[in-house]
Amino acid sequence: MQRFAIIWSGQFITLVGNSVLRFAFVIQAWTAGQQATQVVLLALCGVLPQVLLSPTAGALVDRCRKRTALMLADLGGLVVVGGLTVVYFVGHLELWQIYLAATLLGATAAFQYPALSSAVPLLVGKAHLQRANGLLGTARSTAEVCGPALAGVLIGTSGLAAILWADLLSFVAGLATIWSVRFAEERPGRAPGGAPRRRLIGDSLDGLRFLFARPSLRGLILIVFTVNLVMVFGYSVLPPMILARTGNDTAALAAVLSSIGVGGILGGLVVGVWGGPRSRIRAMLLGILGMCVSSLIAVAVVRDVRAWCAAVVVGAVLMAIVNSTEQAIIQTKVPSDRQGRVFGAVLAVSQVSVPLAMALSGPLADHLFEPQAATGTGLVGRLQPLLGTGPGSGMAAMLLIAGVGGSVVALWGLSSQPVRDIDRLVPDIEESPVTDRTTQEVDDAGEPVRG
Repeated sequence: MQRFAIIWSGQFITLVGNSVLRFAFVIQAWTAGQQATQVVLLALCGVLPQVLLSPTAGALVDRCRKRTALMLADLGGLVVVGGLTVVYFVGHLELWQIYLAATLLGATAAFQYPALSSAVPLLVGKAHLQRANGLLGTARSTAEVCGPALAGVLIGTSGLAAILWADLLSFVAGLATIWSVRFAEERPGRAPGGAPRRRLIGDSLDGLRFLFARPSLRGLILIVFTVNLVMVFGYSVLPPMILARTGNDTAALAAVLSSIGVGGILGGLVVGVWGGPRSRIRAMLLGILGMCVSSLIAVAVVRDVRAWCAAVVVGAVLMAIVNSTEQAIIQTKVPSDRQGRVFGAVLAVSQVSVPLAMALSGPLADHLFEPQAATGTGLVGRLQPLLGTGPGSGMAAMLLIAGVGGSVVALWGLSSQPVRDIDRLVPDIEESPVTDRTTQEVDDAGEPVRG
């Protein structure tokens, strides 16, 4: 784990620097006009490039060494923030320039995720994959907790200039750690069998084809998509629900949101120390079930700040286990020369649900669920004995619906043989292929699938 620890330290510093800058962007967007639309647009500028570019980014990652891909991703971020720093010091920084920077940083993130995810198996052995993924999750969660706090201090004492310099230095630290480590990888060559390399567009779609041609992996990725959809759908209305139910108590909201970060840190540390479960797919599906029950259903039903905090901590711990386990499954089922494309496809499929859920949750809360809560009619009226009445109970119904939907998906996965038996149907890449026709993974035409 020594080489991974060096890379991890550099990526952790970069994540904290990026979190500080994102928070500063939010402050800049809000103070420019004090409109929520400007803040939401800023978030979309970061998400949409990842959705659109991830498949192509994954294909490009597979065409070069993973170490090179990681360095290029961090170098891209360094160039973007460097350009923004120059604009800030030589002229007046305008809101459209912040949107452009957020978009370009989202594009670099589209490369960073498949590069880092496919690099982990080159740094640690199979037995340590879940541990390494858990520690990466801890780094992300810690950055999300520490970043806003550090940004608040820097904004109050030194202004945006200090934040820009700090983020530049964080990218330099990330590049330095990658440069200092040698990866156990071969130089990418021609396609398997000596065939000519396909065009970039074909390679960009190869990750999706690889996943959807195998029923087990197809079921897994559809579960990931659906769970992300319901989690974002529910969590999008979590802050306004808490404010509505507590009479605009911002301290209560801060406590709940901080608890999510704390749970993510604890979950990553648990996996890092434990090493992860042996039955990965069952642990993942049971984790999704527990995550939906605790952080969605329980949060909808209870009406106490301490209970909310406890519920979201449990949910965040389970989410860290789910994420690290899912990544380990893909890292062991997909050949190394295809992992960039596959992880790019995974990011695209999982992230496409984010803008969709965000676009649905706000209007539904304002124009359907909260009006039903106010009049005691419709579905929300029927759920009032369970969820209570008053402002916020309509949004609580949305969390309840999301939690039930995610639980159903997890139970479906446990009952689905292709998903439940993924370790038997899709052997780990270093294992001998299964020759028994009754247990070999087949495509939709009934033919054996070959990696």
